[in-house]
Amino acid sequence: MFYKDERLALFIDGSNLYAAARSLGFDIDYKLLRSEFMRRGKLLRAFYYTALLENDEYSPIRPLVDWLHYNGFSMVTKPAKEYTDSQGRRKVKGNMDIELAVDAMELAPRIDHIVLFSGDGDFRPLVESLQRQGVRVSVVSTIRSQPPMISDDLRRQADNYIELNDLKDVIGRPPREPQPNRQDAYETES
Repeated sequence: MFYKDERLALFIDGSNLYAAARSLGFDIDYKLLRSEFMRRGKLLRAFYYTALLENDEYSPIRPLVDWLHYNGFSMVTKPAKEYTDSQGRRKVKGNMDIELAVDAMELAPRIDHIVLFSGDGDFRPLVESLQRQGVRVSVVSTIRSQPPMISDDLRRQADNYIELNDLKDVIGRPPREPQPNRQDAYETES
């Protein structure tokens, strides 16, 4: 699936990867994740996309964002919008699909292989466009959760599908105790 001399870029949909790993019962160790893909090819960039609640005094995801930023990840963030739904539940809206797609299209002429960490079917047209430009695309998500976290259309479009659960021993760590009000655990909506 990977060639040692190919130029790689990782595109991580933060909330989607968090939800997929959580559904499988583990957390991602991002240092191990980066090392694993550096081993698989020439890693040029590792992008991480997430929306942040700016109005909170303390955002539970801020330490992760800061750590990733200082440890070789290119952080792409934007303010999340918070609202209350009709049942009175607190919801956060912070879709990063457009930002991820634009960055992938801009980088496509300089890379050979993109690894997309998301199961969101909205990325199928992006994957198809990247392939037309000669970029191989691997998608990392899971079909082993209930319901599966990856869109069938996205899985079929990708050149390679990597089951997240198969990476558990390589990039995983035991889950931490859930934090109340953890931002990336909120349901994000498009």
